This record gives sequence, structure tokens and C-alpha cells, in this order.
Amino acid sequence: MDHAAVKGYKGFGMEGFTAKWYASLTRREMDRFKELARRVAGEVRAGARILEVAPGPGYFAIELAQLGAYRVTGLDISRTFVEIADRNASEAGIHVDFRHGNASAMPFADESFDFIVCQAAFKNFTEPVRALKEMYRVLAKGGRALIIDLRGDASMESIAEAVDSWDLSAVNSAITKLTFRFMLLKRARTKPEFERLLAQTKFEPAEIQENGISLEVTLQRGTV
Repeated sequence: MDHAAVKGYKGFGMEGFTAKWYASLTRREMDRFKELARRVAGEVRAGARILEVAPGPGYFAIELAQLGAYRVTGLDISRTFVEIADRNASEAGIHVDFRHGNASAMPFADESFDFIVCQAAFKNFTEPVRALKEMYRVLAKGGRALIIDLRGDASMESIAEAVDSWDLSAVNSAITKLTFRFMLLKRARTKPEFERLLAQTKFEPAEIQENGISLEVTLQRGTV
């Protein structure tokens, strides 16, 4: 199968107006991106090669690149997001190599990265096992990956509480809650479901934490 030709995402693509709306919405979460960037920076060495899968507008990748001498790359299926992320990096005076591509058929050589981050996107991949295998392939031996995504068993009450904390307008808050209820929750996975996906890969046993409405999956590639 030509994985590069397979539609890489579920539902409507994040292009044009939709991508720009999402970029304006998530810009309000800069504190979260900054916090995650500090966390990752504390876990990697100077000069580390870091890939963000599905970086969207690039906020996290740019924040991370500002914290040290890292070689940061972003891979997104949305051409609009690549354009927005490139523009955001240029405005910040930071170099990040944002590229267009499918997580299930990454345009990178084997063992190209030391650390991979994928946040709020994995549930949308049409070939999740293939995406995990690609993460394994492009990770260097001993490399690690962090996947953060919505829990499939999160309650609407907990989701509403989280959305209310994001300081959105009344309209955006209502749209976001409806999106969670009728689209995102249906795609999200529980911890046991994620474990079944990982069992089909070569990753070492994963650490999966349930954190509020999110799952945090920490993956390790062996050193052999």
C-alpha cells in the first residue's frame, strides 16, 4: 500500500479558514505550550533532534526552539498549517523546519530524531499503528516519544470544565464543546485501546498516564 497516498486524517481537513480559526483559538493556550516546552527541554540534551508530529500553527515547536540549541522539525498534513507555522516562526525570529507530510509515511530517514512529540492529534490519524511504526522508525536507538491526547472515556462534565478554563468567547466555547461531544470523543482512545495499538509495534512497554481529560503516552525505543 502507498501510505503516502492514504488520507491521513479523519473528518474534514484543517485547511483554509478552518485552520486559521483553530490557530486563533489555540493561541489562547500559549501558557500550556510554554509549560510543555520547558518540560521537554528538561528531558533532552543540547543539540537534540526533536520532531513534533502535527504541530498545527507551530506554537509548541517555536517555544521549544527558543529554549535551547535544538534542531526542531514539525510535520503536518495541512499545507495551511505549515504556512501559518512558518510565518509564526519567522515573526519570532526562530528557525523551525516545518514540513508537509503524512504521519503514516514520514519523509525522514531512519533514526533521524532523538525525541518526538505529538499532542492533540493522534486520535485523528487514519492509520494509527502505521503512525506509531513510523515514529519508531525515525527515532534513534534509545530515543523517546511523548503522545498527549484526549481520553476516550473522559466525561462531558470534565471536558466542559476544561473548556471553560480556556477563556474563550461564548461562541467559541459552545463550538468547542460541541466539537468534543460529537466528533473528538468518538475518535479518542482509552488506555486499554492504546495498549492494544502499541502491542502491534516494536516499542518497549509504554507508560500511559491518565491526566484529567488527557492520556499521556511515553514511548521508548530500545538501544539495540
